[in-house]
Amino acid sequence: RTGTDLLVLEMRDRCERCDAALPPDSDEARICSYECTFCASCVDGPLAGICPNCGGDLQPRPKRAA
Repeated sequence: RTGTDLLVLEMRDRCERCDAALPPDSDEARICSYECTFCASCVDGPLAGICPNCGGDLQPRPKRAA
């Protein structure tokens, strides 16, 4: 692919559940395959590792330099 047609991961900056800040270099961000974004506290606690929007697995989000 060329630089103009690359798909880029959307780096949402807030937890969809509690609104915690999740900057691009955060170790706390978790995403599903649809890029729903949650913080580690919500994922490890009430969400139990499952996305409430699509039922998918929530995994650590890759980091980008700030």
